[in-house]
Amino acid sequence: MKCISIDLDGTLLNSKHEISEENLQTLHDLKKQGHYVILNTGRALADVIKIQAVQQLELPIFSINGSMLYSKSGELLYEANVPISTYKEIFSRLKDLEIGILVYTNYGGFPATLPPLQEKSKEELTTLFQQYDYDQILTKNDIKIYKIMALVYDGQLEKLEDVKKALGNTLDIFMAASLPNNLELTSSEANKGKAILRYQKLMNLHFEEIIAIGDGGNDLGQFEVATTSVAMGNAPAYIQNIADVVTKTNDEDGFSYAMRHQLKLIPTSETANI
Repeated sequence: MKCISIDLDGTLLNSKHEISEENLQTLHDLKKQGHYVILNTGRALADVIKIQAVQQLELPIFSINGSMLYSKSGELLYEANVPISTYKEIFSRLKDLEIGILVYTNYGGFPATLPPLQEKSKEELTTLFQQYDYDQILTKNDIKIYKIMALVYDGQLEKLEDVKKALGNTLDIFMAASLPNNLELTSSEANKGKAILRYQKLMNLHFEEIIAIGDGGNDLGQFEVATTSVAMGNAPAYIQNIADVVTKTNDEDGFSYAMRHQLKLIPTSETANI
């Protein structure tokens, strides 16, 4: 059985944050071929299931970089959260760096998750982060912290180095970036690669091959466990250099092109007639 683990933003989704008809048909065809298809994303589940095409697919979803694993029926199978003491330490180190901070929890994202912010202006984002009362997060009953995201503006990427220096190597966390202007901090037990291996064990499955496709630094975890890694044509050069295969961009249906023409997982009209 082949497992196909698919990132969302920048991979399966185009720049309009939609799954194209071509990519959607490829997903259905992969399932018909008997392959095990998984959505493996940094998004929270609520932001995944808002995508209309996802609602008809009935696929396992690994959300928040492997912090939460859901079966195809939506059952929560596993979760990994950041200890509150670790969160407090992270936040104390980040709060004076003049960056945006997003906190993903079992109550949702504070002040939001990333997708709703993608169309906001720099001024709107600055106001949001400066005025938000982060202290109220820990007042909620049985709060669980799944991810802390450090977010900077495109012209201030050097600030991410300040974030890394502030965090150092003393905290038991996993660091990755889904985009060049962010850094995502999760439990050390949460990354996209560990999620695939954990799901395989939880479901008593054996994947003879693991094909992972993505475009960001948070996809390197799944590349590490994959037998074949596929980078999108819109991925940064360092991601493309690591991958086994480089496909077209997410606005050129690169996911579908990789599955049909490069890896040949789905028979095309040409191969069917041979």
